[in-house]
Amino acid sequence: MSDTASLVSAVEILGSIEESYKTILTPDAIAFLVLLHRTFNTTRKTLLARRVARQAAIDAGILPTFLPETKFIRDDPTWQGAPPAPGLVDRRVEITGPTDRKMVINALNSDVWTYMADFEDATSPTWENLVSGQANLYDAVRRQVDFTVPGGKAYKLRTDRLLPTLIVRPRGWHLEEKHFLVDGEPISGSIFDFGLYFFHNAHELVKRGSGPYFYLPKMESHLEARLWNDIFKLSQDMIAMPRGTIRGTVLIETILAAFEMEEIIYELREHSSGLNCGRWDYIFSFIKKFRHNPAFVLPDRSAVTMTSPFMESYVKLLIKTCHKRGVHAMGGMAAQIPIKSDAAANKAAMENVYKDKLREVNAGHDGTWVAHPALAAIASEVFNKHMPTPNQLFKRTEEVVVTAADLLNSKVQGNVTEDGIRKNLDIGLGYMEAWVRGVGCVPINYLMEDAATAEVSRSQLWQWVTHQVTTAEGIKVSKEYALRILEEETSKLEKSAPKGNKFRQAAQHFSTQITGEDYADFLTTLLYDDITKINSKSAKL
Repeated sequence: MSDTASLVSAVEILGSIEESYKTILTPDAIAFLVLLHRTFNTTRKTLLARRVARQAAIDAGILPTFLPETKFIRDDPTWQGAPPAPGLVDRRVEITGPTDRKMVINALNSDVWTYMADFEDATSPTWENLVSGQANLYDAVRRQVDFTVPGGKAYKLRTDRLLPTLIVRPRGWHLEEKHFLVDGEPISGSIFDFGLYFFHNAHELVKRGSGPYFYLPKMESHLEARLWNDIFKLSQDMIAMPRGTIRGTVLIETILAAFEMEEIIYELREHSSGLNCGRWDYIFSFIKKFRHNPAFVLPDRSAVTMTSPFMESYVKLLIKTCHKRGVHAMGGMAAQIPIKSDAAANKAAMENVYKDKLREVNAGHDGTWVAHPALAAIASEVFNKHMPTPNQLFKRTEEVVVTAADLLNSKVQGNVTEDGIRKNLDIGLGYMEAWVRGVGCVPINYLMEDAATAEVSRSQLWQWVTHQVTTAEGIKVSKEYALRILEEETSKLEKSAPKGNKFRQAAQHFSTQITGEDYADFLTTLLYDDITKINSKSAKL
């Protein structure tokens, strides 16, 4: 590595340095981040500018289609992704969640096959959450994460079975880390999250029989996958690790990425571990990208299911694509959590989880996601019964034909209702209020909500106001109507919440996003400054 001291001197750390952070923010790790930033940040910014240009084209009426310039990749039957890496052959049930210490232990103790530790949609990216999360994963990799709450419960990793394989999801390309400046500019959140975890844990993970594995979010093109692959190659070279050790599973959670699935696997080839149906972000992206087009107005969120035409088509294409190229096709999230106070309601909710997982395994998925340990048993029961093999990579669906029109088919049965509007407001307010308090994963109405579902909520409201939709009750959804309902729901939530809540702060932000006027690229970028605590001087290590 280059001269560490000179590289570290290019960095300003504008967040606090707790004693426990010093294991993570070491000079060598910081130097590693600097080299990644200097090598790749210009490309990252160019790709983000490309997103803006692509949106302008869509707004002008140019709908996405399969790329003619990459047809040779799709038509070539000879290339394959990487074979499954150690610990990733069988991924039938994956649990996801944030990286706080209790969650890490509970997830690793769950009866699942992998655990996705999330620095993205399930984490509010305060400096403390991010660096302490890295410290928690550092300890988890080394099986030294046990702790006891002062005067209370002890949390310990189980020792009666192998622990789930650890996969980490860094933030998306659009997010920056303003507490960590390189040459005076914020480092990419993606590079910060990936770089620290990889640098500290890659060799230790391999020694323990797995490897540095990642979920890659929010990509909109194969060129963004190419950037990840370049980062993977250089990172492995820098620590003398064989190329191909890293594996990345890409979340297909944008409508544009759905048109480039084969190209995305192709770009990652020796580092690819498959694709995942990121259902809520995908619905968000579908609304977001076509929000100016009245032909793409969707009904209440509850009516937009996995059997909706555009959703069903994308699932079929994802499974076909992955198995054609020899990589895993992962299913989506079951966001339900147990309803302990109502046995009948809980039974109905768990039956819906069972049906959802049955649909996935019969469609050909190789695994699925759950948000709560209690759902792991249901998902396992379904996949164990209907997938006795470690995966279904052998299940080809070459007869499936999915066209561009199928992926863009917005004909979803259902209405816009006042109940749907209020639910969207409740979810958006509830999530945003928690996020600005530093909590990124929130139970609301017995569903575990994260940034993706909040994005769907505010995007639908923006879309309904913009296109003056009339509700099933006969009310036109105007700016004034939306703001009145927002105030009503905010007041109700404020009264029922503990003192010191931030619902009013959340409502101030939300009010700018639901009137058909301003539309932030992401809620997380809109809210980020509210959780950023910048020190006036760079912290000393």
